[in-house]
Amino acid sequence: MNNNRNVIALISYITWVGFLIALVMGDRSDRFIMHHMNQALIINIASVVGGVLAVLPLIGGLATSLVSLAVFVFDIMGIVSAYRGSTDPLPFIGDIHLIG
Repeated sequence: MNNNRNVIALISYITWVGFLIALVMGDRSDRFIMHHMNQALIINIASVVGGVLAVLPLIGGLATSLVSLAVFVFDIMGIVSAYRGSTDPLPFIGDIHLIG
């Protein structure tokens, strides 16, 4: 059962599709899963914001590149954390709680 929790938490970091799969499959009363789903939601929202920034003239490309790099790094950190069974918050976004 514990391994299933880790897989569901890990899946939540894999784009919006993974987040929705984890939302359907995960136990919403499980604090471990909700912790990772919250962080994944914040990362996915940041990804959308990065895409919106692409339309800005001059700085749009740079801003989108920086946000995309940050999203990639946070996704990898979240996946590793979920795989290990850790609930350590991610830097900068770990204290933001949108769900759970």
